[in-house]
Amino acid sequence: MLGSRVVLAWVMLIGVLVGAPLAIVTPMPAVVETSTYALLGLAGICYALGLMLTYMALTIGKVSIVAPIVATEGAVAALIAIALGDTVGVVAGVALAVIAIGVVLSSMERATGDVPAGDLDLVPDAPIPEPVAAAAPGPRTHTPPVSDREMRRSVLLAIVAALVFGVGLVASGRAAAFVPAIWVALAARFVGIAVITIPIALSGRMRLTRAALPLLIVAGAGEILGSTASAWGARESIPIVAVMGSQFAAISAVAAFLLFGERLARIQVAGVALIIAGVTVLAGAQA
Repeated sequence: MLGSRVVLAWVMLIGVLVGAPLAIVTPMPAVVETSTYALLGLAGICYALGLMLTYMALTIGKVSIVAPIVATEGAVAALIAIALGDTVGVVAGVALAVIAIGVVLSSMERATGDVPAGDLDLVPDAPIPEPVAAAAPGPRTHTPPVSDREMRRSVLLAIVAALVFGVGLVASGRAAAFVPAIWVALAARFVGIAVITIPIALSGRMRLTRAALPLLIVAGAGEILGSTASAWGARESIPIVAVMGSQFAAISAVAAFLLFGERLARIQVAGVALIIAGVTVLAGAQA
């Protein structure tokens, strides 16, 4: 019912509306270094750019290929943080690697058909067609096959998106050491408002339906609260939080199975099992 860019635009806006009151009651420190503002800006730019690159990859590639690549953002952030001086134990490091592999496997989806009426469509936006006279119903069209060139381009875009998201996660974690976590999350949404929501609103595509509204509210609120929790946890360990946070792919797959009856491929089940094993070992190592 709504294209992915429109959904992202609403998620950014709702995130700001939810986060602003929390930020007001959690004031910034009296003195904030210029470098911290730079980190906040970098985190916001990476957040918006990563979303745009992911969207571009999905417009020409397959979700089953793009999603697992983008899901490596947590592992990318962990490697960057370790390269910059963060440390993890050997056991914890192996557990994080197992979790990262499980995340990639669990996000490998089957190709799906058209989205039924009433569902929240997160496929790429198509141009709004001019009004035409009603036509007799006919067979539904299918997405044309992806060429090798388009596939390579989508893979490259997904890889760049994962790298950009990884840099943004590290910047967010470093900034959270100096300012409240809610401000770190809110700063990224301000950038998202500027580069996603405002352009879409000005183009007249900021549409909304009654059925989509509650889903958008949950998505927007959950997204900023999750980002705030991630920034807060990153004060202790960026590598661990980055990898653990990337489990949204696995959680989404399991939730779709439990709530909507969607089937999990064997490779997804294997991925979830690896995540459970990795998290168990990681919890023991941290304890």
